[in-house]
Amino acid sequence: MNMKKSTGIIILFLTAILTAGLFYTAAVGVGENETGAAKNIHLGLDLAGGVSITYQTVDSNPTSEQMADTIYKLQKRVEGYSTEAQVYQEGTDRINIEIPGVSDANAILEELGRPGSLEFQDVSGNVLISGTDVKSAEAKGYTDNLGNNSYMVELTLTDEGAEKFAKATEENLGSRLPIVYDGEIISAPTVETVITGGSATITNMSSFEAAKQLASTIRIGSLQLELTELRSKVVGAQLGENAISTSLKAGAIGFALVVIFMIVIYLVPGFASGIALAIYVALMMILLNAFDITLTLPGIAGIILSIGMAVDANVIIFARIREELATGKTVRSSMKIGFQKALSAIVDGNITTLLAALVLALKGSGSVKGFAQTLALGIVLSMFTALVVTRLVLNSLYAVGLKSEKLYGVQKEHQTINFLGKKNICFIVSLLVVAGGLLTMGVCASQGKGALNYSLEFQGGTSTTIPFTEDINIEEFEADVKPLVSDVIGSTEIQAQLVQGNNDVVIKTRELDLETRQKLNTALAENFGVDENSITAENISSTISGEMRADALVAVLLATVLMLLYIWFRFKDIRFAASAVAALVHDVLVVLAFYAIARVSVGNTFIACMLTIVGYSINATIVIFDRIRENLAGARKKDELKDIVNMSITQTLTRSIYTSLTTLIMVVVLFILGVASIREFALPLMVGIVCGAYSSVCITGALWYLLKIKVKSE
Repeated sequence: MNMKKSTGIIILFLTAILTAGLFYTAAVGVGENETGAAKNIHLGLDLAGGVSITYQTVDSNPTSEQMADTIYKLQKRVEGYSTEAQVYQEGTDRINIEIPGVSDANAILEELGRPGSLEFQDVSGNVLISGTDVKSAEAKGYTDNLGNNSYMVELTLTDEGAEKFAKATEENLGSRLPIVYDGEIISAPTVETVITGGSATITNMSSFEAAKQLASTIRIGSLQLELTELRSKVVGAQLGENAISTSLKAGAIGFALVVIFMIVIYLVPGFASGIALAIYVALMMILLNAFDITLTLPGIAGIILSIGMAVDANVIIFARIREELATGKTVRSSMKIGFQKALSAIVDGNITTLLAALVLALKGSGSVKGFAQTLALGIVLSMFTALVVTRLVLNSLYAVGLKSEKLYGVQKEHQTINFLGKKNICFIVSLLVVAGGLLTMGVCASQGKGALNYSLEFQGGTSTTIPFTEDINIEEFEADVKPLVSDVIGSTEIQAQLVQGNNDVVIKTRELDLETRQKLNTALAENFGVDENSITAENISSTISGEMRADALVAVLLATVLMLLYIWFRFKDIRFAASAVAALVHDVLVVLAFYAIARVSVGNTFIACMLTIVGYSINATIVIFDRIRENLAGARKKDELKDIVNMSITQTLTRSIYTSLTTLIMVVVLFILGVASIREFALPLMVGIVCGAYSSVCITGALWYLLKIKVKSE
């Protein structure tokens, strides 16, 4: 047995051990605390329930602006517990906070603190700065001059607060500056220098926990309104265990189908990718736990979707290997060159999407931030498994004796398709679809239906608390109570939560008028023996506030600009970047048209769906652009630009079809087996995947070609 074969056997054996160990860790965990186990992943309100806390304003007549500002700041505050926490208005003077994955309301209340008044005073008690002048406060660790670990709170002030703070520190140099919260001094740091940069630090904290608590108190104290706790309760999951089990089943089936597909199409390389994908899944489960990422039902769908998208890098690599084999090179040489040639497309596509994910994580709020965290994690893992694990396993399989070309496949020669010859037809079809969507939105808006079918998360509604006389679980509610409620209110959009400790069930529906509320109360009393007089109802605001939508929009726009700049930098031509962004906008508008025409509910999953399509679209576009760039570099003078573009699209056509197909497999299985809310997420995603494949093949190259011949680039 030669050395290479022995090494290959050892690597395959170690890979098998590693894969088994990762899956064991994901399934069972390590140690007494079961570290790394998937069951320890923080779940959202829809899957695991959590704590619901209701605050009431001390001021009995708060303005809408004050309420909106307070809700937004509370949303930013509770993101420290979970990016999927929800904050919304209840009635006219109450704010409800729902924090998933926790069950001790008292502990949360103690840590969250009672939002009150915060002031920075001088030693005489004069107020210098109020809490509203502080933009943010964050606990950090640092090493002092003696090399010891120390802790501090870093403050970032508003523009107005920065001016006040500069003046305050100048006038109180060498003196203490007490920080007073609800009349109690919580810290009294000494002013050591004049601070003019709009930021400050409170050093020498006793522990990181103390710094974290002080930062938390300062942030919560910057609210415009003073709040008092009205009530708190532990609520159950909005969906039953059936939702989790069906999603996991869909993931397992979809994963198996994708691996089988890869093996059938790519043979030995497909088997190697199956091992890499298995490691990808196990690592994803472990790292979700390690990074404390809260997982909601749309998050599970996003991860299952990312399994399909992780195939893309492998498809690009294997297509390149087959192309090299077709030129007569050996299998070993083809594998080496194939990985090298695929590298630029894989890296550019993933880095572009990663840039978008990082911007969304930093600038977004709520579900946008949670989506971005999962997306970023998936991108890094997919690059690692494709470029490291797949390569290692594939080389090892070759070393142990799987060397025949028949086991790797040879790229069949395809006649170049004249895609550009059909560009006008494609442009017209796209314009008609987008125009149809915009027209539908206008008609629906004029009829009072709303441009889109906005869900509770976007437009708010009514929260009704039903005190049942007997214990009820979520499955029983779904089977018996929900159909009755749906029939009375004329809508199937109903969210339900069970309150632990009693038999109450809280349902959220579209806004109900007084007559409908009365009909519902009567129906519940007649059919389930509920005390009609004990049923309470309050109008609630949207959980996705205007500020959160603005954050999402700003984050997406900034991410788009960064992607444009990166593509411009990498391809040395603004026309590549411009056509990539245009194709991205095209895909988003087509899916938006689908939402409008099919009247699919627009809620939290809408944001995740659109962001997924943005990432999917840009990745597909870069693969084609990478091939155009390569073919341009090797073109002869007599080659026409149109022929180069058509050839590039034809050469990447297999990749476009296979990647879209594997991703579609995951989503279709999810749609077939998933619960209603998952199907609402999967359906537009299927449209987006098909649209992304269409635009990458029929729109992207044509746009670049037109810009190339019509617009000069400096």
